[in-house]
Amino acid sequence: MIHPTIAQITKRIIERSKHSRNIYLNQINDAYLNGVYRSTLSCGNLAHGFAACNEHDKTALSKDIIPNLGIITAYNDMLSAHQVYEDYPKEIKKYAKAFGGVAQVAGAVPAMCDGVTQGQEGMELSLYSRDVIAMSAAIGLSHNMFDAGLYLGICDKIVPGLLMSALRFGHLPAIFIPGGPMPSGISNEEKSSIRQAFAEGKIGREELLKGESDSYHSPGTCTFYGTANSNQMLMEIMGLHLPGSSFVNPHTPLRKLLDQEAVRIAILNCEKGKDGSLASMFDEKTVVNGIIGLLATGGSTNHTIHLIAIARAAGILINWDDMSELSAVVPLITRMYPNGAADVNHFHASGGMSFVIRTLLENHLLHEDVQTILGKGLQRYTQEPKIKDGSLIWEEGVNKSLNTLVIRPANDPFTLDGGIKLLKGNLGRAVIKTSAVAAEHRIVKAPAIVFNEQRDLIQAFKNGELNKDFIAVVPFQGPKFNGMPELHSLTPTLTILQKKGFKVGLVTDGRMSGASGKVPAAIHLTPEAYDGGLISKIQTGDVIILDSENGILEVCDEAVIEKRKFINKNNLLSSFGRELFNKVRGSVSQSEEGASFIV
Repeated sequence: MIHPTIAQITKRIIERSKHSRNIYLNQINDAYLNGVYRSTLSCGNLAHGFAACNEHDKTALSKDIIPNLGIITAYNDMLSAHQVYEDYPKEIKKYAKAFGGVAQVAGAVPAMCDGVTQGQEGMELSLYSRDVIAMSAAIGLSHNMFDAGLYLGICDKIVPGLLMSALRFGHLPAIFIPGGPMPSGISNEEKSSIRQAFAEGKIGREELLKGESDSYHSPGTCTFYGTANSNQMLMEIMGLHLPGSSFVNPHTPLRKLLDQEAVRIAILNCEKGKDGSLASMFDEKTVVNGIIGLLATGGSTNHTIHLIAIARAAGILINWDDMSELSAVVPLITRMYPNGAADVNHFHASGGMSFVIRTLLENHLLHEDVQTILGKGLQRYTQEPKIKDGSLIWEEGVNKSLNTLVIRPANDPFTLDGGIKLLKGNLGRAVIKTSAVAAEHRIVKAPAIVFNEQRDLIQAFKNGELNKDFIAVVPFQGPKFNGMPELHSLTPTLTILQKKGFKVGLVTDGRMSGASGKVPAAIHLTPEAYDGGLISKIQTGDVIILDSENGILEVCDEAVIEKRKFINKNNLLSSFGRELFNKVRGSVSQSEEGASFIV
């Protein structure tokens, strides 16, 4: 029996989505009935499709004898998380042959690193890249040569983009194959203290760079619990990864056995026909499970946008009300940086996803009756992969946390709520993540200080102008204006001021990233400034109430502020390739609609 509030919200989502969901399922059913018929392609079509294959594969592909797995890869060797995928296509082809299949690289997608572009102009392409990834993957799969999709992606916009595309090819089976996190470097407390010391001018750039390099030091995903690792959690709790596979380190024997098993399952699902397709296993309950996983683990605020876009790709309509109401009944049961000291390696060692899923199921906080890549039921995901005599086996995961500072049971959580709330008021609708915000900092009433860019706030701090209570307002950072860059550079500075005893907060139509931290931040504000939202008229000195306890975001003297003239800004940009997206900006949806130009 599922928790009544979760049941009610799930039912509401199903009712809200009836029309769009029916359209989606009809489209997918038509695609399934049309099928993948390589042998009916013209000789010229088919010859192009397998020209580079060996004779065995050419014969198999020409007669539709065996399944052909289409690999969509986000490999590049600039991203540590994606560098590990370099040899995956070659290995997957070997595994596919062993299991009676064929594999081809269907296409590659861009994969940018938000860590590299933080605070830089390139960050303004980050959110847009998600939709570009979805379109790029669709081009790769459009050749109709493939019986299933294997998706190689990890980081921030990449997995959401890949899943959006996979859902549009939902008549095919789909499996996401993670690469795993890098081993732990210096502690998160040490990393945080180094960053704050640099922000306060106590150390130089050389010492800062050494600290960052000691944190991000090898191939694999960054180990803090930001968007990249939230992606991996989501793929597992939604049944699109193998159980226990999300946080196994790269290049280990277990990692390789899991990759091999993923290929076997993909081929097996091809043989199941319609029952093995992605569309058969991705529904409203799956989406609700994803939201619950995000809340229970204190995951990235970016998914308050991405999950909406992903769901829409399958005709499912969710919003911030759903997330906020679920947050009220879903407890926070993990502490990972930036919400705690542990990293994802510590989390995995403490019980990891198998314990998270077990305790949520035991406390009626997840839909168990869902389809996964392994078939019906989420109970399989309480198991862990192990090696015995050189082979992959599955054992029941731990039935209690091995470190209650990192994971706690759902009936004895860190907090009773999931820490993501909807804020509403005359400024509009915004999201706040309170997982890491201390209770004494959750309500702020203070004068606004308006900044055009995050660098302006940092400069004002260096000039000694910010030693007071204030709410930083950073407008014109929304998806339509400049692509909604993350404003992660504000975190260290605002944290320092908060530690000095000042009441500070942030209001913006931009993003704060998967590493949203200890300062109360009303983010993703809609309507955004470029659309004429009231945030565009705020001036320094206006008093704002940011109350995350009661879900309020108000500016005082609204009538006075409304009378001010709206002055818009030019959003046509002309460097770092941003100008290529100038025509896209006008068609991007609002944050609560997924900030997308394709769904």
